[in-house]
Amino acid sequence: MIRFVTSNRGKFVEAQRLIEDLVQADLGYTEIQADTLEEVVLFGLKELSSRLNSPFIIEDAGLFIEALNGFPGVYSAYVQRTIGNSGILKLMDGVENRAASFRSVVGYAAPGMEPVLFKGELRGRIGFEARGAGGFGYDPIFEVDGRTLAEMDLAEKNMISHRGRSMKALKSWLESR
Repeated sequence: MIRFVTSNRGKFVEAQRLIEDLVQADLGYTEIQADTLEEVVLFGLKELSSRLNSPFIIEDAGLFIEALNGFPGVYSAYVQRTIGNSGILKLMDGVENRAASFRSVVGYAAPGMEPVLFKGELRGRIGFEARGAGGFGYDPIFEVDGRTLAEMDLAEKNMISHRGRSMKALKSWLESR
């Protein structure tokens, strides 16, 4: 059993489809203000390692929009809570370059070992309107091949998503041990 420390049920459901041995643990930890997802994850792993005596993972992800110099990036959760998808669409109003990527960093820690990081990325674009009823967060405005992630079912999304890629890398590593 591996604990997935997250309060985000959507993240947990996506991850559990790929790694069945996960159990959600809503324990809370400090998410520092940092320049990279890796820094945020490493800090969280260090803090939680002092509190947990069993294997666990955490994950941080962000939406990086090219025309906005990578914004919202590491601040994606805060931006989602404050201005949401409609705010991002307003920021992109009149912008031709709509290239964006979702990035995910999963950190794994267990007693007696150094933490290990796994990364995943999905390139796409910001749409012109929110579409679809699935997913969560920025999924309704993030398009891949003309469809938003919110228009895909979970299995299809997991095949291509940033989180799916980082979780698959973790799963492969776990299976090789």
